[in-house]
Amino acid sequence: MKKIAIIAHDNMKNLMIEFVKENLLFFSKEEICSTGTTGKLVSQATGLIIHRYQSGPLGGDQQIGAEIAMDRIKGIFFLRDPLTSQPHEPDISALIRLADVHSIPIATNIATARLLIKALS
Repeated sequence: MKKIAIIAHDNMKNLMIEFVKENLLFFSKEEICSTGTTGKLVSQATGLIIHRYQSGPLGGDQQIGAEIAMDRIKGIFFLRDPLTSQPHEPDISALIRLADVHSIPIATNIATARLLIKALS
């Protein structure tokens, strides 16, 4: 079964929690993986079982990228903070590039996340 990946920058983590709560029926039917902190917070708030990788700056983005390369991801919800510089920007760019190379749908804001939910449901 292919997984759904969830990732959120620090300023977007609360929005991710609320988004997952609003779409709990969808997410409860999926196998979910996540970067470390996002996965921990979403799991605590929702009770969902989430496979957690390292936090993004410690390699979690690259670990999810590896899952993409091995054809194990069917969609990515990546709520990015466009107004804050990220120290691991090269990893983020690589993750998005891999999603593009492998034609994996990726939502990087709440509007596209809502559309992706509809497309994958």
